[in-house]
Amino acid sequence: MTEAQSMVFVVDDNAAIRSALASLIRSVGLQVESFASAQEFLQAKRPKAPSCLILDIRLKGISGLDFQRKLAEANDPIPIIFISGHADVPMSVRAMKAGAVEFLEKPWHDQDLLDAIHAALELDQKRRQQEAEIATLRERYEWLTPREREVLPLVVSGLPNKQIAAEIGTSETTAKVHRGQLMRKMGAESLPELVRMAEKIGIPATKPKLS
Repeated sequence: MTEAQSMVFVVDDNAAIRSALASLIRSVGLQVESFASAQEFLQAKRPKAPSCLILDIRLKGISGLDFQRKLAEANDPIPIIFISGHADVPMSVRAMKAGAVEFLEKPWHDQDLLDAIHAALELDQKRRQQEAEIATLRERYEWLTPREREVLPLVVSGLPNKQIAAEIGTSETTAKVHRGQLMRKMGAESLPELVRMAEKIGIPATKPKLS
């Protein structure tokens, strides 16, 4: 996903500010959509591409902080950059503690805002890549047979085939076959890689029952 395909959203009830921000953002080759209210933003269709939100801290109807909380409650992870026309340290602290990428007060430097936008887009792109990777791993996990799923946590715990065989009540040869099959299906070329995959999808290593 290239940055040119990314989208920057602006939510501000001041038309002049929306226009100025849109012009600045477009000047560096980024796409931008502007909204006069949080409700307009929520009703808009958003592309499945890296994006971020420039949000006025003092919106009419719902404050920027309340909207940030609303997005968090809706499990919407879009990175937020707050802008404010009034210096307000408590607000900025609350915003940053709640996960905002940046909090800029007027008069801000254009480059500071652009730097925050690039950081936010990179953050969102990494999140999307991680989610796609986890989705792929979960799909691969679904390909495993019940027996292979039983063997997986034993393998990632570092047990040798002989001990895995004893744990599941089968032969060492069969345990070796299960290990090979699950490694192939998961797309893991080494045990450390399989361990990382298992961690990402929440499969913990299993301590052996037998001594």
